[in-house]
Amino acid sequence: MPLDKLNELAESAGALKPGAGLVTGVIALTLGFLCFLGVLAFHFPEYLTTPELRRSYSVDTLRTVLFVALVVAGGLSLVNVLFNRARWLSGFAFLLVALAALLGGHKVPVDDFPDHTPYIGLDWFILDLLGSSLIFIFIEKLFALRKDQPVFRPEWQTDLNHFIVNHMVVGFILLATNLLVHRLFGWAAQDGLQAWVRDLPFLVALFLIVLVADLVQYWAHRAYHEVPLLWRIHAVHHSAKSMDWLAGSRQHLLELLITRTLVLAPIFVLGFSKEVIDTYIVIVGFQAVFNHANVSVRLGPLRYLIVTPNFHHWHHSQDQEALDRNYAAHFAFLDYLFGTAVKSDKLWPERYGVLGDYVPDGFFRQLKFPFTWKG
Repeated sequence: MPLDKLNELAESAGALKPGAGLVTGVIALTLGFLCFLGVLAFHFPEYLTTPELRRSYSVDTLRTVLFVALVVAGGLSLVNVLFNRARWLSGFAFLLVALAALLGGHKVPVDDFPDHTPYIGLDWFILDLLGSSLIFIFIEKLFALRKDQPVFRPEWQTDLNHFIVNHMVVGFILLATNLLVHRLFGWAAQDGLQAWVRDLPFLVALFLIVLVADLVQYWAHRAYHEVPLLWRIHAVHHSAKSMDWLAGSRQHLLELLITRTLVLAPIFVLGFSKEVIDTYIVIVGFQAVFNHANVSVRLGPLRYLIVTPNFHHWHHSQDQEALDRNYAAHFAFLDYLFGTAVKSDKLWPERYGVLGDYVPDGFFRQLKFPFTWKG
């Protein structure tokens, strides 16, 4: 049965067999599914899109992206069906494309709608998955560290589930972090200090916001490792046994909430401008994905100043010399300053994951793991 084959593919891992239509079929199915979700977001923007994000993008540009994706997905799936290449897979892809087109495709009108409604970040999920996969899978293939590691490596389903959930609850996370920061740190905000920070040259302010955020992240990250109660939460992130662009998404929702609140606090108190904060978010987003990626990037002497994939891969290692080391997220010199940088004669670590491999696989098992683990 076609549905059984699709389920079997979704539950499997390993390299896709070339020449059988599986690669193009998976691309078509993924694009078709994202197109279908995109059309739904056009129909219900007040409930399915992120207010902070939709103020930043052009609807016309997204319509063009949606149209191109529909054409590519439809074309690939149709060619596979006509040439009898993985028809069961391409048939599902073409069905999704047809359904998206029947629902209006890229021409769905967007009328005025209220801003203050409960929402899930479907647009954030679509754009980030599409952009990250296109960029980072290409980079990983071009500069692969572990050349034999396939795109669909073991446990990719768990990390994709983390990716989906963490994007969908972006509204809750933003609301919760803003509420916590204002309640806990509102007293510390001073008009004079904030005015001084806003008057700083852009590059100076950008360096300051990254440095302040990383100092907070360094000590929070160190606490996650050194405080047993916090380690129960953070161990979920470290349980990934393979490093690639998707591995960084494996993060417990509690850690996401705690860390973002702590990092947002000094940014709120110091009162950085929107332009500086927006640029910082881009830097954070890129480094969070790139430094987990399966790429052989060390950057020479620069690796002592900024965090690189090589630096962060060591943090995820099971190698004895790397345990509880390399905490910084942006500036590697913080670990050298505080004496927590990895010292090893090897260029790269050998194994990733939690020492002892006691964290279970699967999103829901990992979600409840911090509350059930007695070790």
